[in-house]
Amino acid sequence: MTPQHTTWHERPNRQDGRPSAAAKPARWAADLVATMREGARLHLDYSAQSLWRVDRMIEEIRREGAPEAAVATVLRGFGAYAGEVIVRQTEGEWWASGGDHWVRTPDGKLWDPVDEAHRAYAGHGSLRLLCRDATSSA
Repeated sequence: MTPQHTTWHERPNRQDGRPSAAAKPARWAADLVATMREGARLHLDYSAQSLWRVDRMIEEIRREGAPEAAVATVLRGFGAYAGEVIVRQTEGEWWASGGDHWVRTPDGKLWDPVDEAHRAYAGHGSLRLLCRDATSSA
């Protein structure tokens, strides 16, 4: 799970106290929550239990057969949402480097929920299980 290259943590955002590395993934997650509420009538509350519904949504989209490139933005949103769940459950923080975003839990481990969303779409991952592993190790 650990990225192959060195990451760095960006300076805190003075407006909300969260690191600026969190700005993009937090926005992607919020956009996904709004889209799912309005379009799919799915309520996401940033709980670990809500990731069951997210995994099912990813599976449904996969069964429809859309090319991964066509759903990349939605997968990024699902991954960012799972990352926000991990951040909130563990008091972790977002880290960023070269356009990639990871969650660093207090135990120092790095988690890549956006990549895990793509793995789930390919049938080889689960955001629910990623969250379980991240919260149990933190």
